[in-house]
Amino acid sequence: MSAIAWTAAVSLTAWLWLLLCQGFFWRTDVRLPERREPDDWPSVGVVVPARDEAEVLPASLPSLLAQDYPGRAEVFLVDDASTDGTGELARDLARRHGGLPLTVDSPGEPPAGWTGKLWAVRHGIGLARARDPEYLLLTDADIAHAPDSLRELVAAARTGGFDVVSQMARLRVESRWERLVVPAFVYFFAQLYPFRRIGKRGSRTAAAAGGCVLLRTDAATRARIPDAIRHAVIDDVALARAVKGGGGHIWLGLAERVDSVRPYPRLHDLWRMVSRSAYAQLRHSLLLLTGTVAGLALVYLVPPVALLVGLVAGDATASVLGGAAWLVMTGTYVPMLRYYRQPLGLAALLPVTAFLYLLMTVDSAVQHYRGRGAAWKGRTYARPGTVSEEG
Repeated sequence: MSAIAWTAAVSLTAWLWLLLCQGFFWRTDVRLPERREPDDWPSVGVVVPARDEAEVLPASLPSLLAQDYPGRAEVFLVDDASTDGTGELARDLARRHGGLPLTVDSPGEPPAGWTGKLWAVRHGIGLARARDPEYLLLTDADIAHAPDSLRELVAAARTGGFDVVSQMARLRVESRWERLVVPAFVYFFAQLYPFRRIGKRGSRTAAAAGGCVLLRTDAATRARIPDAIRHAVIDDVALARAVKGGGGHIWLGLAERVDSVRPYPRLHDLWRMVSRSAYAQLRHSLLLLTGTVAGLALVYLVPPVALLVGLVAGDATASVLGGAAWLVMTGTYVPMLRYYRQPLGLAALLPVTAFLYLLMTVDSAVQHYRGRGAAWKGRTYARPGTVSEEG
Protein backbone atom coordinates (compact mmCIF):
# COMPACT_ATOMS: atom_id res chain seq x y z
CA MET A 1 0.00 0.00 0.00
CA SER A 2 1.05 3.59 -0.51
CA ALA A 3 2.07 5.87 2.34
CA ILE A 4 -1.20 7.79 2.15
CA ALA A 5 -3.15 4.53 2.27
CA TRP A 6 -1.24 3.39 5.36
CA THR A 7 -1.88 6.74 7.02
CA ALA A 8 -5.58 6.48 6.17
CA ALA A 9 -5.62 2.97 7.66
CA VAL A 10 -4.20 4.32 10.93
CA SER A 11 -6.82 7.09 10.92
CA LEU A 12 -9.63 4.60 10.34
CA THR A 13 -8.32 2.42 13.18
CA ALA A 14 -8.29 5.46 15.45
CA TRP A 15 -11.88 6.24 14.54
CA LEU A 16 -13.06 2.68 15.17
CA TRP A 17 -11.40 2.85 18.59
CA LEU A 18 -13.06 6.20 19.34
CA LEU A 19 -16.40 4.85 18.17
CA LEU A 20 -16.35 1.78 20.40
CA CYS A 21 -13.86 2.35 23.22
CA GLN A 22 -13.99 6.01 24.26
CA GLY A 23 -17.00 5.81 26.52
CA PHE A 24 -19.48 6.21 23.64
CA PHE A 25 -18.65 9.92 23.85
CA TRP A 26 -20.63 10.65 20.70
CA ARG A 27 -23.99 9.73 22.22
CA THR A 28 -26.10 12.60 23.54
CA ASP A 29 -28.48 10.71 25.81
CA VAL A 30 -26.62 11.46 29.05
CA ARG A 31 -29.17 13.79 30.64
CA LEU A 32 -30.15 14.33 34.28
CA PRO A 33 -30.19 10.90 35.95
CA GLU A 34 -33.24 9.27 37.47
CA ARG A 35 -34.55 11.37 40.33
CA ARG A 36 -37.40 11.75 42.77
CA GLU A 37 -38.43 14.68 44.90
CA PRO A 38 -37.00 14.58 48.41
CA ASP A 39 -39.21 14.68 51.46
CA ASP A 40 -37.41 17.80 52.63
CA TRP A 41 -35.85 20.30 50.25
CA PRO A 42 -32.36 21.45 51.28
CA SER A 43 -31.31 25.09 51.27
CA VAL A 44 -29.26 26.33 48.31
CA GLY A 45 -26.95 29.29 47.83
CA VAL A 46 -26.69 30.36 44.18
CA VAL A 47 -23.34 32.01 43.38
CA VAL A 48 -22.99 34.07 40.18
CA PRO A 49 -19.58 35.60 39.36
CA ALA A 50 -20.14 38.56 37.05
CA ARG A 51 -17.67 40.88 35.36
CA ASP A 52 -19.03 43.32 32.74
CA GLU A 53 -22.16 41.26 32.11
CA ALA A 54 -24.75 44.01 31.57
CA GLU A 55 -25.36 42.76 28.01
CA VAL A 56 -26.57 39.31 29.08
CA LEU A 57 -27.98 39.79 32.60
CA PRO A 58 -31.49 40.83 31.45
CA ALA A 59 -31.82 37.46 29.68
CA SER A 60 -30.31 35.33 32.46
CA LEU A 61 -30.70 36.76 35.96
CA PRO A 62 -34.55 36.93 35.94
CA SER A 63 -34.60 33.18 35.19
CA LEU A 64 -32.61 32.50 38.37
CA LEU A 65 -34.77 34.78 40.47
CA ALA A 66 -37.88 33.04 39.13
CA GLN A 67 -36.84 29.52 40.21
CA ASP A 68 -39.77 27.41 41.39
CA TYR A 69 -37.93 25.85 44.30
CA PRO A 70 -39.80 24.48 47.34
CA GLY A 71 -36.89 24.99 49.75
CA ARG A 72 -34.91 28.05 50.79
CA ALA A 73 -32.72 29.51 48.08
CA GLU A 74 -30.87 32.80 47.71
CA VAL A 75 -28.84 34.33 44.87
CA PHE A 76 -25.44 35.94 45.48
CA LEU A 77 -24.14 37.90 42.51
CA VAL A 78 -20.50 38.93 42.81
CA ASP A 79 -19.77 42.05 40.79
CA ASP A 80 -16.10 41.62 39.96
CA ALA A 81 -14.92 45.19 39.28
CA SER A 82 -17.35 45.69 36.39
CA THR A 83 -17.23 48.91 34.43
CA ASP A 84 -20.61 48.59 32.71
CA GLY A 85 -22.97 48.88 35.69
CA THR A 86 -23.43 45.13 36.16
CA GLY A 87 -24.11 45.39 39.90
CA GLU A 88 -26.68 48.16 39.70
CA LEU A 89 -28.42 46.46 36.77
CA ALA A 90 -28.68 43.26 38.83
CA ARG A 91 -30.31 45.16 41.69
CA ASP A 92 -32.71 46.85 39.28
CA LEU A 93 -33.69 43.51 37.72
CA ALA A 94 -34.38 42.09 41.19
CA ARG A 95 -36.58 45.08 42.03
CA ARG A 96 -38.54 44.71 38.79
CA HIS A 97 -38.87 40.91 38.68
CA GLY A 98 -38.90 39.90 42.32
CA GLY A 99 -38.47 36.22 43.14
CA LEU A 100 -35.58 34.75 45.11
CA PRO A 101 -33.65 37.10 47.41
CA LEU A 102 -30.65 38.69 45.71
CA THR A 103 -27.44 39.93 47.31
CA VAL A 104 -24.97 41.90 45.19
CA ASP A 105 -21.46 42.45 46.50
CA SER A 106 -17.92 43.09 45.22
CA PRO A 107 -14.73 41.31 46.35
CA GLY A 108 -12.07 43.77 45.28
CA GLU A 109 -9.12 42.87 43.06
CA PRO A 110 -7.82 39.29 43.29
CA PRO A 111 -4.55 38.74 45.13
CA ALA A 112 -1.56 37.06 43.52
CA GLY A 113 -2.15 33.40 42.81
CA TRP A 114 -5.90 33.75 42.16
CA THR A 115 -7.69 33.89 38.83
CA GLY A 116 -10.31 36.64 38.86
CA LYS A 117 -13.31 34.37 38.37
CA LEU A 118 -12.34 32.03 41.21
CA TRP A 119 -11.69 34.98 43.52
CA ALA A 120 -15.22 36.13 42.77
CA VAL A 121 -16.54 32.60 43.35
CA ARG A 122 -14.70 32.45 46.68
CA HIS A 123 -16.33 35.70 47.77
CA GLY A 124 -19.76 34.46 46.69
CA ILE A 125 -19.33 31.15 48.50
CA GLY A 126 -18.36 33.08 51.63
CA LEU A 127 -21.55 35.11 51.40
CA ALA A 128 -23.64 31.99 50.82
CA ARG A 129 -22.09 30.01 53.67
CA ALA A 130 -23.26 32.63 56.12
CA ARG A 131 -26.75 31.19 55.41
CA ASP A 132 -25.46 27.60 55.98
CA PRO A 133 -26.81 26.08 52.71
CA GLU A 134 -26.57 22.35 52.07
CA TYR A 135 -25.84 22.96 48.39
CA LEU A 136 -24.14 25.63 46.30
CA LEU A 137 -25.19 26.29 42.72
CA LEU A 138 -22.30 27.84 40.81
CA THR A 139 -23.63 29.33 37.61
CA ASP A 140 -22.28 31.88 35.14
CA ALA A 141 -23.91 35.24 34.46
CA ASP A 142 -24.80 34.26 30.88
CA ILE A 143 -26.76 31.13 31.85
CA ALA A 144 -30.56 31.10 31.71
CA HIS A 145 -32.38 28.43 33.73
CA ALA A 146 -35.84 27.00 33.16
CA PRO A 147 -38.15 27.58 36.17
CA ASP A 148 -37.66 24.02 37.45
CA SER A 149 -33.90 23.84 36.82
CA LEU A 150 -32.78 24.14 40.44
CA ARG A 151 -35.51 21.79 41.59
CA GLU A 152 -34.43 19.09 39.13
CA LEU A 153 -30.73 19.51 39.92
CA VAL A 154 -31.29 19.10 43.66
CA ALA A 155 -33.60 16.12 43.14
CA ALA A 156 -30.96 14.43 40.97
CA ALA A 157 -28.22 15.10 43.51
CA ARG A 158 -30.28 13.81 46.44
CA THR A 159 -31.54 10.71 44.59
CA GLY A 160 -28.18 9.68 43.21
CA GLY A 161 -26.08 10.69 46.20
CA PHE A 162 -23.97 13.00 44.04
CA ASP A 163 -21.63 15.59 45.47
CA VAL A 164 -21.55 17.39 42.11
CA VAL A 165 -24.28 17.51 39.49
CA SER A 166 -23.23 19.58 36.49
CA GLN A 167 -24.92 20.26 33.16
CA MET A 168 -23.28 21.37 29.95
CA ALA A 169 -25.47 24.35 29.05
CA ARG A 170 -26.87 24.41 25.55
CA LEU A 171 -24.83 27.13 23.84
CA ARG A 172 -26.27 29.61 21.37
CA VAL A 173 -26.24 28.53 17.71
CA GLU A 174 -27.77 31.34 15.67
CA SER A 175 -24.99 32.85 13.57
CA ARG A 176 -23.26 31.00 10.71
CA TRP A 177 -20.04 30.66 12.71
CA GLU A 178 -21.87 29.47 15.83
CA ARG A 179 -23.48 26.69 13.80
CA LEU A 180 -20.11 25.60 12.45
CA VAL A 181 -18.06 25.83 15.65
CA VAL A 182 -20.27 25.52 18.75
CA PRO A 183 -21.66 21.97 18.46
CA ALA A 184 -18.12 20.78 17.76
CA PHE A 185 -16.92 22.49 20.95
CA VAL A 186 -19.22 20.27 23.03
CA TYR A 187 -18.40 17.23 20.84
CA PHE A 188 -14.66 17.66 21.42
CA PHE A 189 -15.20 18.23 25.15
CA ALA A 190 -17.18 14.98 25.40
CA GLN A 191 -14.44 13.20 23.46
CA LEU A 192 -11.88 14.32 26.03
CA TYR A 193 -14.17 13.69 29.01
CA PRO A 194 -16.75 11.01 28.16
CA PHE A 195 -19.81 11.76 30.26
CA ARG A 196 -20.54 8.10 31.01
CA ARG A 197 -17.14 7.64 32.63
CA ILE A 198 -17.42 10.78 34.75
CA GLY A 199 -20.47 9.48 36.61
CA LYS A 200 -18.97 6.06 37.37
CA ARG A 201 -17.51 5.44 40.80
CA GLY A 202 -13.93 4.32 40.49
CA SER A 203 -13.40 6.04 37.16
CA ARG A 204 -10.56 8.55 37.06
CA THR A 205 -12.30 10.73 34.48
CA ALA A 206 -13.49 13.97 36.07
CA ALA A 207 -14.98 17.12 34.57
CA ALA A 208 -17.76 19.62 35.09
CA ALA A 209 -19.30 22.44 33.07
CA GLY A 210 -18.72 25.74 34.83
CA GLY A 211 -21.98 27.31 33.71
CA CYS A 212 -24.05 25.00 35.91
CA VAL A 213 -22.50 23.17 38.87
CA LEU A 214 -24.56 22.05 41.86
CA LEU A 215 -22.05 21.32 44.62
CA ARG A 216 -22.69 19.85 48.03
CA THR A 217 -21.30 22.32 50.57
CA ASP A 218 -19.58 19.74 52.74
CA ALA A 219 -17.92 18.26 49.64
CA ALA A 220 -16.65 21.73 48.78
CA THR A 221 -15.22 22.03 52.29
CA ARG A 222 -13.47 18.64 52.07
CA ALA A 223 -11.98 19.50 48.67
CA ARG A 224 -11.08 23.04 49.78
CA ILE A 225 -13.06 24.60 46.95
CA PRO A 226 -12.17 27.09 45.62
CA ASP A 227 -8.87 27.67 47.48
CA ALA A 228 -7.33 24.42 46.25
CA ILE A 229 -7.91 25.42 42.62
CA ARG A 230 -7.35 29.17 42.96
CA HIS A 231 -4.81 29.27 40.12
CA ALA A 232 -6.88 27.21 37.66
CA VAL A 233 -7.86 28.74 34.34
CA ILE A 234 -10.10 25.78 33.42
CA ASP A 235 -11.79 25.95 36.80
CA ASP A 236 -14.71 23.60 36.15
CA VAL A 237 -12.50 20.61 35.33
CA ALA A 238 -10.21 21.46 38.25
CA LEU A 239 -13.21 21.60 40.60
CA ALA A 240 -14.46 18.19 39.46
CA ARG A 241 -11.01 16.64 39.87
CA ALA A 242 -10.63 18.07 43.37
CA VAL A 243 -14.02 16.75 44.50
CA LYS A 244 -13.59 13.34 42.87
CA GLY A 245 -10.02 13.08 44.14
CA GLY A 246 -11.39 13.52 47.65
CA GLY A 247 -13.77 10.60 47.21
CA GLY A 248 -16.75 12.59 45.96
CA HIS A 249 -19.34 11.24 43.52
CA ILE A 250 -19.81 13.52 40.50
CA TRP A 251 -22.04 13.60 37.43
CA LEU A 252 -21.96 15.58 34.18
CA GLY A 253 -24.37 15.52 31.26
CA LEU A 254 -26.06 17.59 28.60
CA ALA A 255 -28.63 20.17 29.65
CA GLU A 256 -32.34 20.22 28.95
CA ARG A 257 -33.25 23.22 31.12
CA VAL A 258 -30.08 25.32 31.02
CA ASP A 259 -29.04 27.58 28.12
CA SER A 260 -26.25 30.06 27.48
CA VAL A 261 -27.49 33.40 26.15
CA ARG A 262 -24.03 34.74 25.31
CA PRO A 263 -23.71 35.51 21.57
CA TYR A 264 -20.64 34.63 19.53
CA PRO A 265 -21.66 36.16 16.20
CA ARG A 266 -18.20 36.35 14.61
CA LEU A 267 -15.41 33.85 14.16
CA HIS A 268 -13.21 36.23 16.16
CA ASP A 269 -15.50 35.87 19.18
CA LEU A 270 -15.41 32.08 19.04
CA TRP A 271 -11.68 32.11 18.39
CA ARG A 272 -11.07 34.06 21.61
CA MET A 273 -13.38 31.75 23.58
CA VAL A 274 -11.36 28.69 22.59
CA SER A 275 -7.84 30.10 22.39
CA ARG A 276 -8.00 31.84 25.79
CA SER A 277 -7.63 28.49 27.58
CA ALA A 278 -6.68 25.84 25.00
CA TYR A 279 -2.98 25.85 25.87
CA ALA A 280 -3.79 25.76 29.58
CA GLN A 281 -5.71 22.54 28.85
CA LEU A 282 -2.39 21.18 27.55
CA ARG A 283 -0.64 22.26 30.76
CA HIS A 284 1.48 24.72 28.75
CA SER A 285 3.49 21.80 27.37
CA LEU A 286 5.09 22.04 23.93
CA LEU A 287 5.25 18.24 23.85
CA LEU A 288 1.50 17.95 24.44
CA LEU A 289 0.88 20.71 21.90
CA THR A 290 2.88 18.84 19.27
CA GLY A 291 1.04 15.62 20.03
CA THR A 292 -2.34 17.36 19.91
CA VAL A 293 -1.64 18.98 16.54
CA ALA A 294 -0.41 15.66 15.13
CA GLY A 295 -3.42 13.83 16.57
CA LEU A 296 -5.93 16.32 15.19
CA ALA A 297 -4.29 16.10 11.78
CA LEU A 298 -4.25 12.30 11.77
CA VAL A 299 -7.80 11.82 13.05
CA TYR A 300 -9.67 14.70 11.40
CA LEU A 301 -7.67 15.89 8.38
CA VAL A 302 -6.20 12.69 6.96
CA PRO A 303 -9.56 11.07 6.01
CA PRO A 304 -10.74 13.75 3.52
CA VAL A 305 -7.19 14.28 2.24
CA ALA A 306 -6.70 10.54 1.67
CA LEU A 307 -10.04 10.29 -0.12
CA LEU A 308 -9.29 13.19 -2.45
CA VAL A 309 -5.65 12.25 -3.08
CA GLY A 310 -6.66 8.66 -3.73
CA LEU A 311 -9.28 9.73 -6.26
CA VAL A 312 -6.83 12.02 -8.05
CA ALA A 313 -3.94 9.54 -7.99
CA GLY A 314 -6.03 6.49 -8.75
CA ASP A 315 -5.19 4.93 -5.37
CA ALA A 316 -8.38 2.99 -4.64
CA THR A 317 -7.13 1.71 -1.27
CA ALA A 318 -6.39 5.21 0.00
CA SER A 319 -9.78 6.42 -1.22
CA VAL A 320 -11.70 3.60 0.42
CA LEU A 321 -9.86 3.84 3.74
CA GLY A 322 -10.05 7.63 3.81
CA GLY A 323 -13.71 7.60 2.87
CA ALA A 324 -14.51 4.99 5.52
CA ALA A 325 -12.76 7.03 8.23
CA TRP A 326 -14.58 10.18 7.13
CA LEU A 327 -17.87 8.29 7.20
CA VAL A 328 -17.31 7.06 10.77
CA MET A 329 -16.28 10.57 11.82
CA THR A 330 -19.40 12.05 10.25
CA GLY A 331 -21.64 9.46 11.88
CA THR A 332 -20.30 10.20 15.36
CA TYR A 333 -21.03 13.90 14.92
CA VAL A 334 -24.65 13.52 13.81
CA PRO A 335 -26.12 13.03 17.33
CA MET A 336 -24.58 16.32 18.52
CA LEU A 337 -26.02 18.18 15.53
CA ARG A 338 -29.42 16.68 16.31
CA TYR A 339 -29.11 17.82 19.93
CA TYR A 340 -28.41 21.34 18.67
CA ARG A 341 -31.15 21.07 16.03
CA GLN A 342 -28.74 21.83 13.20
CA PRO A 343 -28.67 20.55 9.59
CA LEU A 344 -27.07 17.12 9.52
CA GLY A 345 -25.09 18.10 6.43
CA LEU A 346 -22.78 20.06 8.73
CA ALA A 347 -21.38 16.71 9.93
CA ALA A 348 -19.37 16.39 6.72
CA LEU A 349 -17.67 19.71 7.53
CA LEU A 350 -16.22 18.46 10.81
CA PRO A 351 -12.68 18.29 9.31
CA VAL A 352 -12.95 22.01 8.50
CA THR A 353 -14.05 22.79 12.05
CA ALA A 354 -11.29 20.59 13.48
CA PHE A 355 -8.73 22.49 11.41
CA LEU A 356 -10.03 25.75 12.91
CA TYR A 357 -9.65 24.29 16.40
CA LEU A 358 -6.12 23.19 15.54
CA LEU A 359 -5.27 26.78 14.58
CA MET A 360 -6.94 28.13 17.72
CA THR A 361 -4.88 25.79 19.88
CA VAL A 362 -1.64 26.84 18.20
CA ASP A 363 -2.64 30.50 18.59
CA SER A 364 -3.32 29.89 22.29
CA ALA A 365 0.26 28.69 22.69
CA VAL A 366 1.61 31.65 20.71
CA GLN A 367 -0.32 34.08 22.92
CA HIS A 368 1.01 32.34 26.02
CA TYR A 369 4.63 32.77 24.96
CA ARG A 370 3.95 36.37 24.02
CA GLY A 371 2.98 36.95 27.63
CA ARG A 372 -0.77 37.32 27.13
CA GLY A 373 -1.79 33.87 28.27
CA ALA A 374 -5.31 32.87 29.25
CA ALA A 375 -7.95 35.51 29.90
CA TRP A 376 -11.25 36.07 31.67
CA LYS A 377 -13.24 39.23 31.07
CA GLY A 378 -10.29 41.48 30.34
CA ARG A 379 -7.86 39.92 32.83
CA THR A 380 -4.97 37.98 31.38
CA TYR A 381 -2.96 35.28 33.12
CA ALA A 382 0.39 35.15 31.44
CA ARG A 383 1.97 32.86 34.03
CA PRO A 384 0.56 31.09 37.09
CA GLY A 385 0.01 33.60 39.85
CA THR A 386 0.18 36.73 37.68
CA VAL A 387 -2.76 38.89 36.73
CA SER A 388 -2.90 41.94 34.48
CA GLU A 389 -5.57 44.08 32.89
CA GLU A 390 -6.06 43.72 29.16
CA GLY A 391 -6.80 46.85 27.22
